[in-house]
Amino acid sequence: MQPWFEAVSIPAGQSCLIYDRQLPEFAFNWHYHPECELTLTLGSRGKRFVGGHVAPYGDGDLVLLGPNLPHAWQSEALTGAAPAHRAIVCWFTKGWIGALGASTPELAGLAGLVTEAERGVAFGAATAERLRPRILELCELPGAARIVALQAILSDLAVAADRQPLAAGAMAPDVLSKDRRRMDAILTWLHAHYNEAIRLAPLCEIAHVTESQLQRIFKRSTRLSISDYVSRLRVGRACTLLMETSLPISVIAPDCGFADAAHLSRKFSAATGRTPSSYRREFRNLATALPSGKFPMAPQPSFKPRGR
Repeated sequence: MQPWFEAVSIPAGQSCLIYDRQLPEFAFNWHYHPECELTLTLGSRGKRFVGGHVAPYGDGDLVLLGPNLPHAWQSEALTGAAPAHRAIVCWFTKGWIGALGASTPELAGLAGLVTEAERGVAFGAATAERLRPRILELCELPGAARIVALQAILSDLAVAADRQPLAAGAMAPDVLSKDRRRMDAILTWLHAHYNEAIRLAPLCEIAHVTESQLQRIFKRSTRLSISDYVSRLRVGRACTLLMETSLPISVIAPDCGFADAAHLSRKFSAATGRTPSSYRREFRNLATALPSGKFPMAPQPSFKPRGR
């Protein structure tokens, strides 16, 4: 079974992306992405698939994955009194790690950790338990403090004695060679032009394919149509503006590529299960409830279908 390509968008001005994923279940979702991924799984047990390695996982499962390593988690049951299957997921690039090592000798060991992670690395219960509160805190820290905390966590993982490799060797999906180059170009263009009317002709020219080939490659790589993918980008941008500004929805809509406020509301509700107004209100209530100095994670759009 070929894994599908997941586009992870680390926002401009950030070195990592932290996602507190809480779902009724982790459905089998065999995929890969160019970013490294650190995942702490909580309140869940099931099976973990990394490259050719399959093993059970439980509460406190802590794994680091290297770039383009196919993986999936499939839940079987909640553990303890957990209300949902939860995973704290942190994405960052191999290039960022390399730059850290080049500029900061004390962090040079992180490059070796990422090399190990090309096969997937699982950490023992002692390390996972010790780092659990610090990884959870990443969800609340503001940008600068968050990236410093992440560097400290990765430095601890680089010297953890209870780490073990997962897959027998680095395993890149076969589709990478040709489709990946095309998808990189297509996604770069879409991320720069998603707020415009999307036409297939420029994308076909970029990828050197016909319209039918373009649609087929895109669907095979992302499991989404181009229109659905662009809709997700637009909703994601709307989430950011709803959180960070007081702009009225009528102004946010055209900035994100929607025809008007009603169009934005329909697409936003379908993707997140909330109206734009309730999403903004929920985020502000969360910010008010947190102690002074804490930075709330935004209410996350629960796009469907979505697994691990």
